Amino acid sequence: MARQDYLFTSESVSEGHPDKVCDRISDTIVDAFLGEMPEARVACETLATTNRVVIAGETRGPNTLTHDYLAHLARLAIKDIGYEQEGFHWETCDVAVHLHPQSAHIAQGVDAAENKDEGAGDQGIMFGYACRETPELMPAPIFYAHKILRMLAEARKSGKEPALGPDAKSQVTVRYANGRPVGVTSIVLSTQHLDASLESEDVRAIVEPYITAALPSGWISRDTGWHVNPTGKFVIGGPDGDAGLTGRKIIVDTYGGAAPHGGGAFSGKDPTKVDRSAAYAARYLAKNVVAADLADRCTIQLAYAIGVAEPLAVYVDLHDTGRCDESRLEMALREVMNLTPRGIRQHLGLNRPIYARTAAYGHFGREPEADGGFSWEKIDLVHTLRDIAG
Repeated sequence: MARQDYLFTSESVSEGHPDKVCDRISDTIVDAFLGEMPEARVACETLATTNRVVIAGETRGPNTLTHDYLAHLARLAIKDIGYEQEGFHWETCDVAVHLHPQSAHIAQGVDAAENKDEGAGDQGIMFGYACRETPELMPAPIFYAHKILRMLAEARKSGKEPALGPDAKSQVTVRYANGRPVGVTSIVLSTQHLDASLESEDVRAIVEPYITAALPSGWISRDTGWHVNPTGKFVIGGPDGDAGLTGRKIIVDTYGGAAPHGGGAFSGKDPTKVDRSAAYAARYLAKNVVAADLADRCTIQLAYAIGVAEPLAVYVDLHDTGRCDESRLEMALREVMNLTPRGIRQHLGLNRPIYARTAAYGHFGREPEADGGFSWEKIDLVHTLRDIAG
């Protein structure tokens, strides 16, 4: 029997966090290739440190995307995040691009041939999760940790809060009673500030109204602990304060630790990589299962082998909240969606330049967008799943 009364904590980081700067640049490269050639292949990693960015990896795509142009796109991404500091400035930082053609040995196992469908780009396991804790069917701690930082970023970039810098982290501890989130016992926020004279209490005065607005009414009480810039001043931020790498915030990207993660990062990878596309498919299916009222919580695991099109296994766990048989649901999921790499991309429309926007504030729990962004958040299988799964 699962515990009903407990505390659970999740963290988020802003778009200006060093690792997220790298995720954003890597996904900007992915978008550039997919915008020119929907079937392009990209495996791109970014490193950022004081006034230096290094982009490396493998690609297969049009020759029109020169290294100079990709470096220009990286600078524009840094500019949009908001870095114009002495130690990290979009215009003056050194950007080195080391992208080379995709390995022919990987390509031969992945590409479609006369007698085989396109195979998975690597072995791996991917998880999807959904629950009823928020209207977006996401775990509450990570959802609200993201929301706090997103609201602060909007205020900063609009000019409403010019004292705030791009780099920030949040952490929310949620209290559960009878299995449902009912309040927040502690809030941790560290945010870069451009005015060196500000102290922790000054920063709290700026951010507290946004944190209060981000959380459900009544969740903050007199007993809620506040830790705003607890170490003191936070002026040196971003890659100037700490080096960043693509793919180091995978738990922030998914469910904040409330559900398993297969281990593979998303950013910098085109959608032929099942690390990304199958994780999106698993979230899409789990969300539709919960939306169909077949369960209150749902975890789905998909497993793949490199060069093999069909998943090796589909696993469903409804956490004792299900209203249908799990083994029957596992078969139903294969019926409602083609879970080969090609089938996932076609069903969700993933061969589009829609990835830079996913690099911060979570890949899940977002609104589907008109151009196909966050298509894996759609709820359009509800009636079909009810019919098939009973």
